[in-house]
Amino acid sequence: MGIKRCSSGHFYDCDQYTKCPYCGVQHLDVQGAMDRQNTKKTDQDFPTVAMHPVGNKGMISEPGETVGIIKQKIGIDPIVGWLVCVEGVLRGRDYPIRSEKNAIGRSPNMDICISDDDSISRENHGFIVFNPRKVTFRVQIGESRGLIYLNDEEVLTHEELKAYDIIEIGQTKLIFIPLCGVNFQWT
Repeated sequence: MGIKRCSSGHFYDCDQYTKCPYCGVQHLDVQGAMDRQNTKKTDQDFPTVAMHPVGNKGMISEPGETVGIIKQKIGIDPIVGWLVCVEGVLRGRDYPIRSEKNAIGRSPNMDICISDDDSISRENHGFIVFNPRKVTFRVQIGESRGLIYLNDEEVLTHEELKAYDIIEIGQTKLIFIPLCGVNFQWT
């Protein structure tokens, strides 16, 4: 690590930076940018865009969009449980489960996106389903060639999930953690 001192007296790592990172860019109008940032903005200064916040899929409904039962009743699509990766590339990562049907795949448009496991199909490898009427969870096969295992047993159609069950999809093992059940429900 080469330490260098700039003409202003700052010390920095010359192996990591070609110029002093503390001095910044020469001829940059920082004060002017801050003045423009601090001017009062009106609603007309910003375009109106309908967005789905990352990690809150389905929080904003668009006209004509199908809305789940719980979302209709309480206004949001709440988390009803989680899958947590216990073995695989994304070990330690959690995946929220929402009410009704949750598609699993590598594609970012999946409800449960396990992006770094190439042995998982892009879309609809499988589903995690929460039935709000019966307050039950199940794992079911999707449209993929790939298999899904529940506690080391192949899932042929669908199987009911219990707390701490292990689901294996591709090279990824996930533990199931329910939120809703006998002791708690959103509705």
